Amino acid sequence: MRIDLHTHSTASDGTDTPAELIRNAARAGLDVVALTDHDSTRGHAEAIAALTAAKDAAKPLTLVTGAELSCRLDGVGLHMLAYLFDAAEPEFLAARELVRDDRVPRARAMVGSLRELGVPITWEQVARIAGDASLGRPHIATALVELGVVETVSDAFTAEWLGDGGRAYAEKYELDPFEAIRLVKAAGGVTVLAHPQAVKRGRVVPESAFEKLAAAGLDGIEVDHMDHEGPTRARLRAVAAELGLLTTGSSDYHGSRKFVELGACTTDPEIYGEITRRASGAFPVPGSGGRG
Repeated sequence: MRIDLHTHSTASDGTDTPAELIRNAARAGLDVVALTDHDSTRGHAEAIAALTAAKDAAKPLTLVTGAELSCRLDGVGLHMLAYLFDAAEPEFLAARELVRDDRVPRARAMVGSLRELGVPITWEQVARIAGDASLGRPHIATALVELGVVETVSDAFTAEWLGDGGRAYAEKYELDPFEAIRLVKAAGGVTVLAHPQAVKRGRVVPESAFEKLAAAGLDGIEVDHMDHEGPTRARLRAVAAELGLLTTGSSDYHGSRKFVELGACTTDPEIYGEITRRASGAFPVPGSGGRG
């Protein structure tokens, strides 16, 4: 089985619509794909419709519903992947809405800072790029690419521009990761710390935090990720074994916004099975592959 547990659609900062993501996941030969947009479940209904409407796929595809939660610990940003939770659970829904609602003023602040730095970016340009999506730094980074300020979206996530603490960085409301774990668990979901040692993105939480998060109920660590080099993956695997945490792998696919293919990294079927066993808020959605 080929299982990719971290992808994004136009419901956040990906370039594929949820339906296109399902079709592309089928074409990539995946057996399971998780849709984990930033702080949003808005793409789930369209993805499920695309999955269940298909009739003639040669290979079935299963959808795992989820989200990638924006968190902050001791001043350092981190992301928490949440899987198979009840998206309508009131307390968790309210928390996600608080995070999403702060995205627009934060983006406006970053656009203002960039203009002060001499970049001819406009709010209208960023809004056009984001469309109806949950607005985030990648949309501003895409504007910088359009303007020729940086070559790629990843190049914008540095201290010079939009990286944590960078010249144009602005804070936003983010969840405490311990509270995020509690909320996800209360909604019947499973939590995995996303790309925790992606140092090229900026500061990362120290390994000492992993033990505390595990004690609070963290289920796993995303180990196999494009931003983790070989030695980092080996160390994270050892830490996960010490703490009894699951280890996952995924592409963190964003469509054409980042240069990574669906299924670039995958999760072991036994780990996937354990994730589904632990979840009680929602079930994976089986379908025929999104090729109808």
